[in-house]
Amino acid sequence: MLEGIGFVFSVLVGLFLLVLLVVLHELGHALSARRNGVVVEEFGIGFPPRAWARKLKNGVLFTLNYLPLGGYVKLQGEHDAASNEGDYGAASFWVKTKILLAGVFINWITAVLIFTGLALVGLPKVIDNQFTIESDTTEIRKPVTIVRVGDDSPAAKAGLQEGDQVVRFAGQQLDEPKDLTALTKQFKGHSVEIIYNRDGTESIVRLTLRGENANGQGYLGVSADQRTTYRSTWSAPIVGVALTGQLTAVTLQGIGDMLAKFGTGLVEKLNPSGEVREQADEKLAEVGNGVAGPLAILGILFPSAQEAGFTSLLFMTALISLALAIMNILPIPALDGGRWFVMALFRVMKKPLSKELEEKVHGTGFLVLLALFALVTIADVGKF
Repeated sequence: MLEGIGFVFSVLVGLFLLVLLVVLHELGHALSARRNGVVVEEFGIGFPPRAWARKLKNGVLFTLNYLPLGGYVKLQGEHDAASNEGDYGAASFWVKTKILLAGVFINWITAVLIFTGLALVGLPKVIDNQFTIESDTTEIRKPVTIVRVGDDSPAAKAGLQEGDQVVRFAGQQLDEPKDLTALTKQFKGHSVEIIYNRDGTESIVRLTLRGENANGQGYLGVSADQRTTYRSTWSAPIVGVALTGQLTAVTLQGIGDMLAKFGTGLVEKLNPSGEVREQADEKLAEVGNGVAGPLAILGILFPSAQEAGFTSLLFMTALISLALAIMNILPIPALDGGRWFVMALFRVMKKPLSKELEEKVHGTGFLVLLALFALVTIADVGKF
C-alpha cells in the first residue's frame, strides 16, 4: 500500500512540474503582451472543458480547466492581420517577436536558475568538457557503482547487485568506470578478488571472469557508472548560464543529427540493396528511440520524484524546461518559432498575411503535430 501511495505521489509531482513549466511559458507570453499594450483576454491552466473561471481586476479572465496538460493564453486579435487597438496583429514586428519568444525566454531562464541553485549544492556532470571555473569548483566523485548485473553472469553468480560500489578489483583501486572495463579484459578467464561496499559495509568476493565476450555483456557481466558532481560558490550563476548554453548547443546538434539520419534513412530505404536497406532500418530505429513524447517525459519525472531525490528531480525539471524552450524556438508551424517564421517570411516577401492563410498554415501544422504526438505516444508506450 505504501508503494502505491508513493507511486501516486510521484505521478502528481511529475505532472505538476510538467504543467508548471508550460504555465510559466504561457505566463511569459502574457506578461510580454500586457507590457507592450496587447490585451490579454484569458489565461488558462489546463485545457477545456472549463472547471472554474474568474475575472481578475486587470480584466484578464483566469480559468482552471479539467485537462491538466499545460496551459494557454488568449490574446485579443491574435491574427497577424488584426488591426484594432490592443490587438496582437496591430503591434509592431518587434513587439510580436518579443511576445512570441517571451515563453522561450522564461523556460530558458528557468533552466538557468535551477542549474545555478544546483551548482551551489552539487551539479551533476552530464557532458564532456562541462563548464566550471576551476578556482571556485570542488569536484566530488562517488565510487564506481554497478548499475546493471547481467543474468547468469559471473557477477550475478557471485552475488553482486545493482548499487554495489566497487572499491578494489584484483587488488587495484578504481578511479572511473573505464578502469573496471580495462581490468576485466586484462584478467579475463582468471579468478579475481573484488572488494565492494553495500549499504556502508565492505565485503570480499572471489569469482572467475568469462574467457570471452561473445555476447557483448562483458567478462564480468555488469555495467558500471560513476556520479561526478561540481560544487561552486560565487561562480554558480556563471556556471548556470554556461551549462544552459552548452546543453542548448548539444540539443540543437542532436536535433540536426537526428534529422540528417532520418533523411538519409528514408533515401537509403529506397535502395534495392538489402544491406543498405538494413542500414536504413537501423538509422530510422535510432531516430525513433531518440524521440520522446509526454509519456516518456513523465516516465522520467515520475521515478525522479519517487526515488532519485530532490536534486535529481530539479535537474530533470531544468532539462525539460530547456527542451520546451528549444522545441518552441524551432520553425514548426503552430509553435512559437513557426508563428514567428511565417510572420517574418511574409514581411520579407512584402505580402499581407491574411487571417485565412495564417489559419490554414498553422492549422495544418497543428494537425501534423497531433499526428506526430500520436505516433510518439505509441512509441513511448512501446518503450515502456
